[in-house]
Amino acid sequence: MPAEVKSRRKRSTKKKQPKGASVRVTKAAQRAEMMEQILDTAEELFSKHGLYGVTLKDVAHQVGVHHTLLNYYFEDKKKLFDTVFARRAVVTSSLRMKALDEYDEATGGKPTLEGALRAFLDTDLDLYINGGQRWKNYGALGAQVANTPEWGAALMDRHFDPVVLRLISLLKKALPHCTEEDIFWGYHFVTGALLLTLARTGRIDKLSGGICKSEDFAAVKKRMATFMAGGFLAVCGKR
Repeated sequence: MPAEVKSRRKRSTKKKQPKGASVRVTKAAQRAEMMEQILDTAEELFSKHGLYGVTLKDVAHQVGVHHTLLNYYFEDKKKLFDTVFARRAVVTSSLRMKALDEYDEATGGKPTLEGALRAFLDTDLDLYINGGQRWKNYGALGAQVANTPEWGAALMDRHFDPVVLRLISLLKKALPHCTEEDIFWGYHFVTGALLLTLARTGRIDKLSGGICKSEDFAAVKKRMATFMAGGFLAVCGKR
């Protein structure tokens, strides 16, 4: 039998994808793309105006769809907000947990103070350095959430407690003579500085006369872990 006939017969035995399946794949891709656009738009608006300064109609208008579409996907505005927040929270939490675990293993369970802080801080800051405006929007949103005790604390607890407690466990190893009280206060100061950085308020720009810029996360990464390690050592050394 000629080779080209064999080839035709071989090709003819392949299963053809039903037309309906192709349509379903296309529709699923369109829905996913629309959802991503909705979440990106909502994230930007929430980061600028907060939960109470944005309506579902505002998001729909910005996306260019009727607001009933958002009502179809989200039962209310808070549900949309929580979905927006969770989308990137899982990314940064997972990456930092992985970095902390790998660092702990690489040091044989004997982490240094600055090394543990860098695994936690630098991994997060890299997302804002390399992730573009969308990640910067998320950073500003996270700063808002952390400073809204009525409902923001619950969101922070839900998404970040495991990775924070993993950092605390490494800090305890690195500072065996430091009290738990001082270690938790130290973390409190660390996260406060990080969230102020993510808020990008512009105050450092004005105060420094432009020498420092709120957008310069690379400059923050270069200094923050070292600065915070010094603070831990100063406080723990006084006990």
